[in-house]
Amino acid sequence: MMYLALAGGLIILLFCGDLLVRGAVALASRFGVHPLIIGLTVVAFGTSAPELMVSLKAALEGAPGISLGNIVGSNIANVLLVLGVPAIVYPTVCNQASIRRNTSMMVGSTLVFIGMCMTGVLNFYDGLILFLMVVAFLAYSGHRARTSPDDSLEDELDDISGLPERGWAISAFLVIGLLGLPLGAELVVEGATEIARRFGVSEATIGLTVISIGTSLPELATTLVAAFRKQADVAVGNVIGSNLFNILAIGGITAMVVPLPVPDEFLKFDLWVMLAATLLVVPFAFLRATITRLAGVIFTALYVGFLVTVFHIS
Repeated sequence: MMYLALAGGLIILLFCGDLLVRGAVALASRFGVHPLIIGLTVVAFGTSAPELMVSLKAALEGAPGISLGNIVGSNIANVLLVLGVPAIVYPTVCNQASIRRNTSMMVGSTLVFIGMCMTGVLNFYDGLILFLMVVAFLAYSGHRARTSPDDSLEDELDDISGLPERGWAISAFLVIGLLGLPLGAELVVEGATEIARRFGVSEATIGLTVISIGTSLPELATTLVAAFRKQADVAVGNVIGSNLFNILAIGGITAMVVPLPVPDEFLKFDLWVMLAATLLVVPFAFLRATITRLAGVIFTALYVGFLVTVFHIS
């Protein structure tokens, strides 16, 4: 039952998260909201909704290791897995217009997050600072997009197909999404907690591995499809944006709701792996280089090594 709860919860999260994004984008478009605003807010927050629900639910139920594990593990998986595996299929060119700026923001946010974790607990004020940082990032990105037009946000909206058109369909997408996300999060947290107890591993380990991989599957699947079409360049921007939101929005909101004690293993190992994975993106971004097939193999091998190490030391 614990495996069914975890698997079923992840499926519900991904399905309902997708419905929520489609419904919210359709509703915003119907009210004439500019695509720029939709891309910066509705899509950005909507695609992070499953991770946010899991982190909030776990923290509220006394399993902060799952919350932090989900954030840290997702960021590691995004770089090493979501960028690594598709690059093996087809090399990824890092030449997006805003990649240097956003990579710098990702590195800076990661350093701030690690600095906060070194105190041993993420409290309300830490969460508030993180959340204000994501608000500032969105405002700055919006300003830059208006002054230096970039089609990336419009392209991202074009990739969201199957938008409901009728009012009742939009309402149904929103209601199912909003009701399903808490249910999926409940099942994921219950299943993960039981698995951790059964096998004697920490809840943080489950968050770092099983849950973070599960919530990263949509990005991986999307990027793989793009790689087979030889259009995987969008992956880099998606990974950077996702990592920023994981730290600033999900970490910030969760810490504002309930304090998050930082497990010792995070301070000794996991946070530094996340920082190392983040820094791996820097040379590719600033040199506008290509993530070659060899680099993809190395990224993927590093992720497998991380998983083995996490279970070995847990």
